[in-house]
Amino acid sequence: QVQLVESGGGLVQAGGSLRLSCAASGRTSNSYIMGWFRQAPGKEREFVAAINWSSGSTMHADSVKGRFTISRDSAANTVYLQMNSLKPEDTAVYYCAGKAYASRWVVPTNYETWGQGTQVTVSS
Repeated sequence: QVQLVESGGGLVQAGGSLRLSCAASGRTSNSYIMGWFRQAPGKEREFVAAINWSSGSTMHADSVKGRFTISRDSAANTVYLQMNSLKPEDTAVYYCAGKAYASRWVVPTNYETWGQGTQVTVSS
């Protein structure tokens, strides 16, 4: 059973940066996918980025390309989301998620395990 714990959220001014961390405990398969999603009040949960734990291949949503970068530290069992050039519209609760089975990375219901979420607020 995999457990995920996020950290690193907070309040930042527009144009600033934050780095989110997601520490994973438990056994993961070689094909394990770790993703970041976000959900703003009144909106659906949306895909932000994902990474293949084994190969390191990544995917980023168009809305964050060039500003956000997902990465992993296998030794620390941790996935990161580096967020630069933050905008007020990036304000949301950010969730880390994991899935063990082959399916579309961008669909939140394909993920079996979720963290508790961390709030990111970007002021204008």
